[in-house]
Amino acid sequence: MLDTLFTGIFETTATLAIPEFLLCLGTALVAGLILALFYKLMSKASGSFLLTLALLPAVVAVIILMVNGNIGTAVAVAGAFSLVRFRSAAGTAREICALFLAMASGLIAGAGYLGYAILFPFILCLIWFVYTKADLGGEKALANKKVLRITIPESLDYTNVFEDIFQKYTLSHEMTSVKTTDLGALFRTTWSIALKNPAQEKEMIDALRVRNGNLEISVSQQMDKTVSEL
Repeated sequence: MLDTLFTGIFETTATLAIPEFLLCLGTALVAGLILALFYKLMSKASGSFLLTLALLPAVVAVIILMVNGNIGTAVAVAGAFSLVRFRSAAGTAREICALFLAMASGLIAGAGYLGYAILFPFILCLIWFVYTKADLGGEKALANKKVLRITIPESLDYTNVFEDIFQKYTLSHEMTSVKTTDLGALFRTTWSIALKNPAQEKEMIDALRVRNGNLEISVSQQMDKTVSEL
């Protein structure tokens, strides 16, 4: 009985019966729900992305079901994977990976391997969890990395004016851009920094304010690169 769970349920290319269709569709929905709940647990995501992640396996499964045993399967597979373009903005590598996992689950369910359609996302989510806890992606280090923007008067030499402060509060620092503003009266510099201790962020900003004459300073989280930047 257990062996039959992981075998294809389609023996011929005859007309697809409603029970088989509903069984494959339900399995794909369960796989999508597993992925959506796991992604919600592991990452910050919008409701629309989670809904898409939950429904995408079912959409892909239906595409495969409608051409099962037909030469058009190859075209359907190519079309299914092109659905990754549904987003108007490029997603992060993590989001694109989640979308491909969802589509792969749908492909497996549409092919009739229902046990594998559930087993696959479960195993991949488990591996994802282990890799995350092992910090394989370097996210713990990324949490301490910040984008620092400092406005200074033109009278200050922006290359070395904050060197002693950075040496005290950061593990690394690099100026990534500089531009003039206010008809050249001010410089706006952008730095990529890694804090020694995140709890000292305000203390560092206060020290910078004294040095730049209390002009504008902003600190933001360094975001993960999008796929288009990889």
